[in-house]
Amino acid sequence: MKRAIRLGIICISLSLFWINPTLCQTEKPQEQQIRIIEELDVKVPMRDGIRLSTNIYRPDGPGRFPVLLMRSPYGNGDAGDPEASFFVKHGYAVVLQDTRGRYESEGIFEAMQPEALDGYDTQQWIGKQSWCNGRIGTFGGSYVGFTQWMPAPLQSPYLVTMFPVVTFSDFHDIVYQNGAFRLELFGPWSFEMSHPYNVPLDSIDKHRNKILMSLPLIDQDKMLGWKIPFLRDWLLHPEHDQYWDRTSVGNDYQKIKASVFSVGGWYDILLKGTINNFIKMTGPSIDPEIRRKQKLMIGPWVHDEGKRKVGELDFGETAELNEDELMLRWFDNQLKGINNGIMEEPPVKIFVMGENKWRFENEWPLKRTQYQSFYIHSHGKANSLSGDGFIDTKMPKSEARDSFTYDPHDPVITIGTMGPYNQQTVEVRKDVLVFTSAVLKEDLEVTGPVNAIIYASSSARNTDFTAKLVDVYPDGRAIRICEGIIRANHRDSSVPPSDIEPGKIYKYSIDLWATSNLFKKDHKIRVEISSSNFPRFDRNLNTGNYFATDTTILKAEQEIYHSIEYPSCIVLPVIQK
Repeated sequence: MKRAIRLGIICISLSLFWINPTLCQTEKPQEQQIRIIEELDVKVPMRDGIRLSTNIYRPDGPGRFPVLLMRSPYGNGDAGDPEASFFVKHGYAVVLQDTRGRYESEGIFEAMQPEALDGYDTQQWIGKQSWCNGRIGTFGGSYVGFTQWMPAPLQSPYLVTMFPVVTFSDFHDIVYQNGAFRLELFGPWSFEMSHPYNVPLDSIDKHRNKILMSLPLIDQDKMLGWKIPFLRDWLLHPEHDQYWDRTSVGNDYQKIKASVFSVGGWYDILLKGTINNFIKMTGPSIDPEIRRKQKLMIGPWVHDEGKRKVGELDFGETAELNEDELMLRWFDNQLKGINNGIMEEPPVKIFVMGENKWRFENEWPLKRTQYQSFYIHSHGKANSLSGDGFIDTKMPKSEARDSFTYDPHDPVITIGTMGPYNQQTVEVRKDVLVFTSAVLKEDLEVTGPVNAIIYASSSARNTDFTAKLVDVYPDGRAIRICEGIIRANHRDSSVPPSDIEPGKIYKYSIDLWATSNLFKKDHKIRVEISSSNFPRFDRNLNTGNYFATDTTILKAEQEIYHSIEYPSCIVLPVIQK
């Protein structure tokens, strides 16, 4: 039963390797039998009196132990938690906590908002317990990675290390991507995190597409039948104003005194946050001792990391990851001082897709990167896969511009999830411009940040432009590599948003985030340009009105320019072999 302090009868093996660092990893460690003490639903008080439900798992034996902490809105488990048991048998105490307002914790669930102070207060409480040796490591992914980052700048003296997976530390910049609302991610997530207990999730899924297509966006919860205050708050604060301050590390990375092992995926919905965290923690403002204790690992994964089969591709056995074993190796080194070689490895480990091999690097982005522009060309008819669009490394001269009509009633549909999926079904559309290279005569590795520079005009006062990088296989499959979007009124991040002048040409820099992909010999490189990617991003209605309350839909006539004066291109980070 929960709420009981029990002495587990489960016997588990306690590896002596962490006690004797001189043992070779290839030797079979000596073992001893121990029991697990489980304290379930312990109510840990926060500074405002709210108590959070906390499960504690620890070895039944004398002494104090390093503690592994996970704070989650998805439930803190129950008796016999397998992951907790895994770490307890290796000499750790494990603390799993429901965040405020979730499951058995008190308070109101305000998504993301209270995690800094609640996380700090929890770390302070743990550090004072008789079974804690004063050293805490945190772990978990997605929202659970966010709960690690937010309290870190508050400098609990007990926090030693973190292991955040597929996560972020600036919530606004995840909710809004260059001005576009990430509808497919945060709409359904909000529905699921707020639904009444008597409403089954499958009933929500049944009406999901209808709800996402509904207008105005701010009334999605009315269609569901219950209020979602935090979703309304997000839609009412599209800019990075004070509302988001409690959900961002901001400029406080230099206050973080913990080592960090960050794990991400090339196709993860939060990839940019993972990379940004590593870049910030290895910047010049970070204490050199902390800077050298930062690690970054990126595999070919989506948000569910560690699998070999992702989307429509199989990346091979080497793509698989045993996350618990990796965490154990990291925590053994950082919390117990075991010299297991992990700190002697270069700080960055990436999986090169296409080649399907892991590789260590010394930094990110790679210093040896050669940024190469691939310019778009056509005779003015690049519409669809059957058009005349192509890319190469030659600067365009005088060329006819390409045109298409963007109709929010009929947006370009997102194909698959964030993984590698064949894009041919959208490439037949006339509102998708397709630019394809010649067949590659040799392998070309693209590793690093990817950006598209597009010169465009529109008949609208505000609209969107999208860009997608695609790997075209010899059999015709067009596999998505990475993509991005920009809302026209966010074309210049250094100034407040402003409408565009219809018919005027503007320069748009579209961030496609990053990748590591080997475009193999006999493949082709392709770029798609359009104005929608729905429901991944909300539809721009082209009116210039406030997007969350607008219900009017206008078509937009889009013009894409490529000439000496307007050299539209995609900039690829090329790594020479």
